[in-house]
Amino acid sequence: MTELSTVTEAKAKTVPTLPDATTVLEVKHWNDRLFSFKVERPQSLRFRSGEFVMIGLMGDVNPKTGKAKPLLRAYSIASPNWEEHLEFYSIKVPDGPLTSRLQHIKPGDQIILRPKPVGTLVVDALLPGKRLWFFATGTGIAPFASLMREPEVYEKYDEVILMHTCREVSELEYGRQLVEHIKSDEILSEIEDGKLRYYPTTTREEFHHMGRVTDNLKSGKVFEDLGIAPINPETDRGMVCGNLAFNKDIMAILDGFGLREGANSEPKEYVVEKAFVD
Repeated sequence: MTELSTVTEAKAKTVPTLPDATTVLEVKHWNDRLFSFKVERPQSLRFRSGEFVMIGLMGDVNPKTGKAKPLLRAYSIASPNWEEHLEFYSIKVPDGPLTSRLQHIKPGDQIILRPKPVGTLVVDALLPGKRLWFFATGTGIAPFASLMREPEVYEKYDEVILMHTCREVSELEYGRQLVEHIKSDEILSEIEDGKLRYYPTTTREEFHHMGRVTDNLKSGKVFEDLGIAPINPETDRGMVCGNLAFNKDIMAILDGFGLREGANSEPKEYVVEKAFVD
């Protein structure tokens, strides 16, 4: 079945009935732990590439009240702000309150989407620079999937480097295909103009680049492998998205290079998304 037919059938299958509902257009399972999905974009939704929204499903009915409450979690929008649909990238948690259900959605199903995007991983939260780093582990690549397709990123930076670490090679496939698409797409490749560099690594399965993002930064291996100068606060800017331990480690490393943490209200040399660390 083609993507077009999947989308068409999904639109025709249901009419939203949930609060803040949107219809699932496409679902792709990358392995037994990761999946991505696309949903209809509400016409009124405006967001900056790199921001997140709350999405979810209705929970079980409370036998005492006879009512159900929505199960909502913060998810980065993985599609750029110019795309007609919204894309999300998720881990599968067998006993997770939401992901244990969300991983079974199909085209035509509905999910809840609260149309209030927020987040710190936006270009406006950084001071001007020449080289932009994206530091991610696992599904932390999602906001960068949006930003890597954002024209403003390439207008503001001479070089964009994505460092993405996962345990196994199959967990890198989403990012690998995305980067390949950007560089081969007629329109996106013209915008990217050879500025995007991709540095994927694994920590368990054998791969041509191995090691954690943090270790490859501290040892200088990434600079040696890419043939570039170390991080300099005068020219380098960074964005960080991962679990709490990863975020703290990267922040300490970037602080050591002389970079300072910024925010929407006070742009500095790097920003960290903290909405996904609970």
